[in-house]
Amino acid sequence: MSSADSTFKRFVEVGRVVLLKSGPFSGKIAVIAEIIDHNRAIIDGPTTGVPRQSYPYKHLTLTTLTLTKLPRAAGSGVIKKQLEKEATVEKWDKSSWAQKRAAAEKRRSLNDFGRFGVMLAKKQRRDAVRKSVVKAKKSS
Repeated sequence: MSSADSTFKRFVEVGRVVLLKSGPFSGKIAVIAEIIDHNRAIIDGPTTGVPRQSYPYKHLTLTTLTLTKLPRAAGSGVIKKQLEKEATVEKWDKSSWAQKRAAAEKRRSLNDFGRFGVMLAKKQRRDAVRKSVVKAKKSS
């Protein structure tokens, strides 16, 4: 069975961009620089503030992004140049996954007054939608 037949699209590979699920750098992205064994990889995030370190796969989430032509065991400088050349961090920031995470974080950081403002905005939107639906029903 070839990889084309497989249902899996994201693989643990050198150059794969990963999202860290836990630890002090949780929520940041990094790149797999080298595969150690079936449990751990060396990751590096020179542009995102993640230092080069060994990290277990169970604390990583594989993203759809990869760095092309990244040699095995590439140093931080090489990874940084490749990230900037391919604008990978910008691609990540524009992805719907990253935007949903940012929106959820923004909601989590709201205080009581902020949540109240969101509630009022939702009410106004709901009212406007309801009125337009009623208007559309009457015209048809």
